[in-house]
Amino acid sequence: MWSVCKKELRQFFSSLTGYIAILVFLLVNGLVLFVFPDNIFDFGYATLDRFFQLAPWILLLLIPAITMRSFSDEFKSGTYEILQTKPLTRAQIISGKYLGSYFVAVIALLPTLVYIISIQQLSAGKGLDMGATIGSYIGLFFLAAVFTGIGICCSSFTSNAVVAFIAGMIVCALLYYGFSAISRLPALANGGDYYVEMIGIDFHYRSISRGLVDTRDIVYFISLIFLLFTVTSRNLLKR
Repeated sequence: MWSVCKKELRQFFSSLTGYIAILVFLLVNGLVLFVFPDNIFDFGYATLDRFFQLAPWILLLLIPAITMRSFSDEFKSGTYEILQTKPLTRAQIISGKYLGSYFVAVIALLPTLVYIISIQQLSAGKGLDMGATIGSYIGLFFLAAVFTGIGICCSSFTSNAVVAFIAGMIVCALLYYGFSAISRLPALANGGDYYVEMIGIDFHYRSISRGLVDTRDIVYFISLIFLLFTVTSRNLLKR
């Protein structure tokens, strides 16, 4: 499993594409937070809410770009058959590719911790609400984990990396915000809206971002990742 994980990491960072993807992620966040109009200096108080609202949508583009070649390139080049001859189970292959891609997403997120230090130093008052900030980061790492699972799953359906990227981006968007949008329909205004919204990722991400880490949210994320692993495994079994 770890050999597959290291292979994924080497493949991603073997060209400038990997570094550029991470730099673009950090650059866009930095510009929106500190440079563009309505930045954090305009709020008048210490907050990272803008970052935690923006980051999921950027991850929605970044992570499918990371995962799109995971299986699609293996199918296209014919190396998946060679990979199957190794002393590795299907679960180990999927786990290795998943962890390799997830580590890249974590590497992209870790430098954003500098935002906490910067705002704390610039703040004239008590600074950030650390409970909510830590909760938001936990939610962000779980969100990245789910998006990685979606990207790996979509990549296992096609030998075309571009198709895998587009499919991963669309599925991430639908699962993240789609159910929240559906819950706003007038037909669901009598109580059904809450249960529909609860199916979506955004509901649980916002719940953790309040600073209260509920076990129901953790179970939701873990269950969704397990479901994506199962779909990926069954899809590979057909091949």
